[in-house]
Parts: sequence; structure tokens; C-alpha cells
Amino acid sequence: MSSLKIPGPLVSINWLEKHLSHSDLVILDGSWHMPSVKRDGKVECLKQRIPGALFFDFDREICHLNSSLPHMMPSESDFQESVQNLGINQSSAIVIYDTVGIFSSPRVWWMFKAMGFENVAVLDSGFPGWLDKSLPIESGNIPQAIVKGDFIAHYQEALICTAQDVLHASGSSRQSIIDARPSARFLGQQADPRAGIRVGHMPNAQNLPSSCVLENSKMKDAYQLALIFEALSGKDKRVIFSCGSGVTACILALAASLAGYDNIGVYDGSWAEWGSRADLPVIAEENSH
Repeated sequence: MSSLKIPGPLVSINWLEKHLSHSDLVILDGSWHMPSVKRDGKVECLKQRIPGALFFDFDREICHLNSSLPHMMPSESDFQESVQNLGINQSSAIVIYDTVGIFSSPRVWWMFKAMGFENVAVLDSGFPGWLDKSLPIESGNIPQAIVKGDFIAHYQEALICTAQDVLHASGSSRQSIIDARPSARFLGQQADPRAGIRVGHMPNAQNLPSSCVLENSKMKDAYQLALIFEALSGKDKRVIFSCGSGVTACILALAASLAGYDNIGVYDGSWAEWGSRADLPVIAEENSH
């Protein structure tokens, strides 16, 4: 049990600054960018980061390396091994940030949740918020952990959904599917950034672009988030979030958690899988009438 308790799924810059020297604190840079942006999170982390931060590479290292789909969840044992190699313990208190504000950091938060670890949060406003306050930064190589951590992973199957789960949910009145992609992609009006992917969305999915829960790189407050989600799904339903490749869906999972939703899952394959499989049904604007 950590002597440093994370107060909720989201922590402020002030909270992190106050606890920066705590021995149980682990700070992870979970930055990832769409390939079209041509930015490398790891390279940028070496140039500047929050003091003590480690880089968490869920795209090239801590992922299912043999999957044809991008950055899928690794196995329980592989995740545990990778996290232990970072020196992370059962007693650690983990704060994750990214260099956009809130973009890829919720994916890392959700990965830890899906592996049974609860003392973890996303840094609201991320590295831009840290820089805005002119707080200390460091650069250069990241020291390797001297001692392997004792982190134990316990995979929570309900938090990571498969295509079959989503197919079942699309025909269930007790479940909701919410898609985090921009509306043009959801409606099938814009091509997917990945080649060979169909356009459109799953049957009965609703669209909530991930940008709708954010304001100036920060998460909207719990009251605003509750209003947004109540318009889409009651708390009595199970909610599955999807997106392009399982990253921005986690922004919605974080927002829903802050709004008081607790029966939620993320479709790991998301549209990268669904749109590439001819056996799965697709609704697009041009064929929806």
C-alpha cells in the first residue's frame, strides 16, 4: 500500500508539484502522436521532461508486439515484466502526462487500470501546463532502474473489449457504444488515416469526439462531463468506448469516470480492427438510408 494516495483519476499541476519529491511517486511520460504528425514522444522526452519522469512507450515496447493492429494491450505477464523493469512497485503512486495536454496519457492510465492497478492518475493539462507555470524540467538520458520493481498485474477482462463484445453491445439495450473519433470519420465522410480501412461506424454507436470533453487542454469539470454523458447513456448501462486505435477512447473513459460512470470498457482494436474486417457491419452516411 502506497503512503501516497492518488486523490482521483485526474490530478492538478499543483498536486504534482507538491508531491514531486515523494519516494513513492512515479511520473510517466505517456506521449504518443499520430504518425502524420511526425513527432517522436521518446525523443522529445529525452530533450525535456518533468524531473524524474520515465518514458512509457505503449506504441513500440509495452504493447502486443505480434499484433497487426497498432499498440494493442500486451499480455498480463509482458505488462508486468515491462513495468517492473521501470522500477515500479505495488506501493507506487503513478501520475501520467503527455506533451499535448490530455491526448495519449489516458491510454496509459487505462492500461494500468486494466491491469488491476488503481493508484494512478492523469496530469490535467499535461506537460504544456507544467511549462506554463515555469516549473523545473530536466533533459538527457533517463536513468535505468537500479532495482526491479515488485509490481503485480491482475488483468481486468471487463475493461478491455473485443470486436465480439462490441458486436453484442450493438444489439443490446443494456449497453451503449460511444465513438471518440471526429464526426466526419464517424459519419463516413472522411477517409480513415490508415490505408484499407472502411469508413463509417458500428451499428447503434453514438459519436462524442474526444475534443468535446476538453477545454484548453484540460478536462471539463465533473458537472459538465455528467451533462455530456447523460445525454448519451444512463449510468445503469454498460458503456464501451471506441476510437481509431484505442487511444482517444481512453480520454472518454477518463471523462466518464470523472462523471461517475463505473461500468465502462474500451474497445482495444477500435476502428483499426472493425474497419478492416469485412465480416463486421458498418453504417456510413451514404448507405444509412
